[in-house]
Amino acid sequence: MQFAKPILIFMLVVLAASLVNQNLAQKSVDSGMDIYYSWLEGGRLLQGENPYARILAGNMQENDKYATYFPLFYLLSWASQRAGFVGLEAWLGFWRGVFLGFDLAIAGLIYYHHARRDLLALAAAGALFWLLNRWTLYQVRVAYFDFIPLFFMILGLMLFPRWRVAALLAMSVSLAFKQMAIFLLPLYLIWIWQNSSGRPWRDVLTAALWLGLVPLLTSLPFLVWNAEGFVRSVLFSATRDAADQFSTPVLAVRLNWSGLSARLPMLGMMSLIYWAAWRRQVKKYMAAFLVMLMFVEFNPVQFRQYFAWIMVFVPFLINDVTAQETNL
Repeated sequence: MQFAKPILIFMLVVLAASLVNQNLAQKSVDSGMDIYYSWLEGGRLLQGENPYARILAGNMQENDKYATYFPLFYLLSWASQRAGFVGLEAWLGFWRGVFLGFDLAIAGLIYYHHARRDLLALAAAGALFWLLNRWTLYQVRVAYFDFIPLFFMILGLMLFPRWRVAALLAMSVSLAFKQMAIFLLPLYLIWIWQNSSGRPWRDVLTAALWLGLVPLLTSLPFLVWNAEGFVRSVLFSATRDAADQFSTPVLAVRLNWSGLSARLPMLGMMSLIYWAAWRRQVKKYMAAFLVMLMFVEFNPVQFRQYFAWIMVFVPFLINDVTAQETNL
């Protein structure tokens, strides 16, 4: 009976969010949206075409909707089309259900994080905040697959450091879908060093191998197939021209910087957060939040879907603000 109340509250949270999300999930997707191109890349694989090869005809600055992520979702797009979800509507209908499942799973992680401390009001508020804030609802509307890597990113942080290998593997899976959380990797390596039992270099190297495992394994076929196309596609995000959906250019754009130099202010701000983490001046969730905030605010490429990558941390920040422990 002691679990009945928390479970009932969470079920009510899920019901409220599901009613809202069901309506948004009925909206159509057009050919200009990113999810359309994820379907297209799966179709290219189905036809025996390499989705990463197209970038070889480009200049590494102008975007032509290249396949810029690690290949795990492209492979799943191919697999689902091969299973019979070939047309865009059928394919999207299947994947919307998967995306919404991971959206609710993220809410479940948030709820559990607080409910296990008997903070049921915060648990419900945090889960509802995630499910109903405008940036999550935007993700539901446009059917991006960000909920999957977001789930594994948060799961990795929750598991660390108690279940270190599982945490590193969860982050590795997140990166294999979408490398947005790559800027959190220095934090993991810092934490590994700080919590080493005596051989920090060995522990850091082992952690780096775990973090890169899933992206490497899923990328191997494409590295063999066309290494130059794959590498250039993955690196394109670091060199592409500035773009944003808010007409609010960042500092680097105002200074007319481009390419890698346009990312220097972002990397500089992140370096300060890494330094603070190294000096143990900032706790786990706050450090991760601040790093991703620097990405959203200083990256010369800024789109609406990026904001979910900082909103997801908000319900966890209360832990860092109120927790009495000085470590992770």
